[in-house]
Amino acid sequence: MKRGGKSPKQTPSPPNLGGLERVLGHDFNNPDLLTQALTHSSATPDRLQSNERLEFLGDRVLGLRLAGLLIESFADEDEGKLGYRFSALARAESLVRVAEDIGLGPYLILSEGEEGGGGRDNPGILADAMEAVIAALYLDGGLDVAEAFIHRHWRPLMAEDPGPPKDAKTVLQEWAQSKGLPLPDYKVIGQKGPAHAPRFTIEATLNEM
Repeated sequence: MKRGGKSPKQTPSPPNLGGLERVLGHDFNNPDLLTQALTHSSATPDRLQSNERLEFLGDRVLGLRLAGLLIESFADEDEGKLGYRFSALARAESLVRVAEDIGLGPYLILSEGEEGGGGRDNPGILADAMEAVIAALYLDGGLDVAEAFIHRHWRPLMAEDPGPPKDAKTVLQEWAQSKGLPLPDYKVIGQKGPAHAPRFTIEATLNEM
């Protein structure tokens, strides 16, 4: 290190992952895959070594297996109803619930800044890491291993709502249409939270025709 200069950012040492492997139901042939899945971009000088690329893949693996699971489980539902179910199961809130259920937070590899800012409980970080872990399961053990994990943890979520769940925006729009009203106008009136996980307050206005 040069005198007076800053030391380069170093990736923190990974935690012991034996406990996480037991929860995931898979012993990794390549533990580096699981380590990368847990590495937030803030904790490594090379973003390609973070979990961002695995997050991209995990999102697709999760989507494929959820779609197959829904087709198998709801043979009498049309595409629209399956779509509502899929959206609810694939959204960040569901990923966070599974991440919390398996105790993923303590295994995350974060920078000191993210650690101090509550990164282990940050919903955005947890959801991204959960997708990355699914990708790591897929790459190390194949689709059957990833599918087994997804079925084990998403079936209970799927069983919670007997009817196709709908988000608040869809419910409002369908109500407006049933009353012969035009679709609502939406306006962002507030924002809070960190830049990487903002939360917006939206104002919806319904006008009579």
